[in-house]
Amino acid sequence: MMGPVLAACLLIILSTAWVSQANGATCKKDGGVCTCNDQTKNVDCSSKGLTAIPINIPADTDRLDLQSNKLSSLPRTAFHGLNKLTYLNLQWNKLQTLPAGVFDELKNLETLRIQQNQLKSLPSGIFDKLTKLTDLRLSSNKLQSLPEGVFDKLTKLTRLDLDYNQLKSLPSGVFDKLTELKDLSLQNNQLQRVPDGAFDYLSNIKTLWLDPNPWDCSCRDILYLSNWIREKKGTVSNIEAAECDGGTKAVLEITEEEAAEDCVYPNTTTAIPTTIITTLASSNDDDIPELPVPQENFQKFLGYQEPDHLPTQPQCLMSISGYLGLMMFFVLISAAILYVIHFLKKA
Repeated sequence: MMGPVLAACLLIILSTAWVSQANGATCKKDGGVCTCNDQTKNVDCSSKGLTAIPINIPADTDRLDLQSNKLSSLPRTAFHGLNKLTYLNLQWNKLQTLPAGVFDELKNLETLRIQQNQLKSLPSGIFDKLTKLTDLRLSSNKLQSLPEGVFDKLTKLTRLDLDYNQLKSLPSGVFDKLTELKDLSLQNNQLQRVPDGAFDYLSNIKTLWLDPNPWDCSCRDILYLSNWIREKKGTVSNIEAAECDGGTKAVLEITEEEAAEDCVYPNTTTAIPTTIITTLASSNDDDIPELPVPQENFQKFLGYQEPDHLPTQPQCLMSISGYLGLMMFFVLISAAILYVIHFLKKA
């Protein structure tokens, strides 16, 4: 009678061992790739060559470091269940897009580092749930524009890095809600101007990096920035370094006579070229020539964008040790079943 009992015990032991391994597959101590510190609640998955978020990150994790991996995309549920996180580091990966809602459960997050990726755009509302965020770093990406109101919910933000991107313009009022902001970095973009009143609500600003950017000092639009720099000179660091395109003159030295032109800066996403508007206004419908427009250009003209969060790799990809454990489990359980059958036949 000891045979069936022994087999049953073996099954229970194997099942418990495999479940334990799967639940802890995140950490090295259980065969995973990351290092976990139970005392500090830190999980370090940096520089592991990861192409997906490891499975079963402990729900009470406070700091999660995923920097210097090969993450090119994230599922929308990548950080679900991690509402204790205060620090998330995704820098030095290959992220090209962020799915809408990917950060929605991180309501206690204070620091978010996404610099050194390949982001070309941000979904509207991507940061809306991060109301406790104080430090947001988006530098060294490929951002060409920002959604309207993208930072409106970040009322506790004290640092915002947008440097080394490809920003050509800023939405009106983009910084209006950031009254606690102390450090703002805009250098090394393609900005020619900022909207009137762009910095008026930054009552706590201490440092603002503006240069290099190709500031257009021939247009009247530069006068707001010039006057603001002149007014804040000596109280806000680094602003005096801003120079006109070509480095011919400092922005703060520009006069109304020099900035005489009423320049028009079209919206870089959906603006209709002024030449088209003039032609349409002065022509009858029958006189308008039919111009062939490639489909992709027409979609861009209308502001159409492909969905930025198509289904990606499953979140719960096991480590190699997890797969081996699963295979071993099934081999052993099959052997145990065959043993039970063989014993019963003999009995």
